[in-house]
Amino acid sequence: MFMEERHQEILRILSDKGRISNSEIQEVFGISYDSAKRDLRLLEEQGLLKRTHGGAIPARQIGSNVIKNLSPDERVAEVKENYLAIAKEAVKDIEENDVVYITNASVGYLMAQNISDVNCTVVTNSISIAEELRKKENITVILAGGEMQNNGCFYDSFALSLINRLRFDKCFITSACVSKKFGLSIQKSRSVELTNAIINNSKTVYGLYPVEKIGFDSVISICPINKLNYIITDSEVSEDDLTPFEESGIKIKIAD
Repeated sequence: MFMEERHQEILRILSDKGRISNSEIQEVFGISYDSAKRDLRLLEEQGLLKRTHGGAIPARQIGSNVIKNLSPDERVAEVKENYLAIAKEAVKDIEENDVVYITNASVGYLMAQNISDVNCTVVTNSISIAEELRKKENITVILAGGEMQNNGCFYDSFALSLINRLRFDKCFITSACVSKKFGLSIQKSRSVELTNAIINNSKTVYGLYPVEKIGFDSVISICPINKLNYIITDSEVSEDDLTPFEESGIKIKIAD
């Protein structure tokens, strides 16, 4: 098999499975570890994939992440295992009597499912996350409500007014993408003002970003990366991906 044919087959596997490892390339094509790494490097230079620790994931293009109008609990069925790992790592940092904001994304719903028995106050603008937390007697829930969107979340002036009256020990947020140059970014503007208010009212800001969101740009910048104190990501992230954030003073936590 010529190298170009192997590259096309690598891209096909990547498209089908969503990721590929160096060891899988070695096994499928009978090539050395160094050759597998070289193949991924060449394909990354062409913008056809993104290398990770031990393999690669598909390249993510601006506007390619079509936002589905689903509630956080409805999205959970579609997320990968690394989201759960990040959620479990994030809840470890919620301490006794903390007041925290939890993102209305699917990773926030996973946090709500896995939060420990610590006594705390959780603020959310998602009814599905609030409903999940309602079952836990140790948690006081504040729902930032207003005009509800079809996904069961609130982004309007009513929700913003409440957020501006609150102060958080910690907030756990995410977005479509994060990069050093463009910061935190999303496709739709509806949550920009609310997210900035949450960040500005928080003592410590955690960004929850799986490897597939790191180093890419979406359409609209929310804020620069220096607004983050921590990034929690998964074990597939590469050192090259993390270096720009560490240089900006952001602390990195790797989920198991």
